Amino acid sequence: MSYMNVASGAVVAELPGEAKAGFIRRTYGHLAMAIAAFALLEAQLLKMGFGEQMMAMLATSKWSWLLVLGAFMLVGVVADKWARNGSSREMQYAGLGLFIVAEAIVFLPLIYIAMSFAPDVLPNAALITGSLVAGLTLVVFTTRKDFSFLAPALAIGGVVAMGLIIASIAFGLGLGMFFSAAMIVFAGISVLYTTSNILHVYREDQHVAASLALFASVALMFWYVVQFLMSFGQE
Repeated sequence: MSYMNVASGAVVAELPGEAKAGFIRRTYGHLAMAIAAFALLEAQLLKMGFGEQMMAMLATSKWSWLLVLGAFMLVGVVADKWARNGSSREMQYAGLGLFIVAEAIVFLPLIYIAMSFAPDVLPNAALITGSLVAGLTLVVFTTRKDFSFLAPALAIGGVVAMGLIIASIAFGLGLGMFFSAAMIVFAGISVLYTTSNILHVYREDQHVAASLALFASVALMFWYVVQFLMSFGQE
C-alpha cells in the first residue's frame, strides 16, 4: 500500500489525487507568500538605507562578502532543519521566515547595484525567472518524471561554483557573463530537482519545507539572471 498515515511520520510514496493536489496548492501558495514577503522586506530594507550600509561594510575587506555567504549558508541549513520539523508547525514557519530574512539580506547589495545600474534590470529578471521556472515546473508536472538522479550533478556543481566564487574573491577576478549563464543552467537543474521532490520525496505535512526549497532555487535563478543582464549590458 503506497499511502501511509502522515501522523505516524511515515513517508507518503504516492498520495491520492485530492490529497496530492492539496499538498501542491499549499506548497505553491507558501512559495508565493515567501516571494511576496521577500520583495516587501527587500524594499523596506532599501528604503531604510541598509543597502548603502551593507555596501560600505563589504568595501572594508575583500573577504567580507565571503563571510556573508558563509553566514547565509549556515542560516540556510538551520532554516531548512526547522522547516522540516515534524512536531511543530510553528518551528516550520520560523524556518521559512528565517530563510526569507536571510535571502533579503544577502540580496541587498545585488539589488542596490542593479537599481543603480539600470531600472529595468529587476523587472526583466523577474519576468525571465518566472518564465523559466514556469516552463521547468510544467515539464515536471506533465512528465511526472523523477529527477532525483540530478542530485550528484547539483552537489558537484555546487562545490565547483563555490570554489570559483572563493577564487574570484581571493584573486579579485570577475566571473563574468558566462559564469552567470552557467549558474542559470545550474539553478534550472535545481528547480527541476526540487519540483520533482514535491511529487516523489516530501511527506504530506512538509509543504513548508517544500516551499522553502523551491524558494531557494527560484532565488538562486533570479540572482544569476540579474547578474547576467547586468554583465550583458556592460559588454
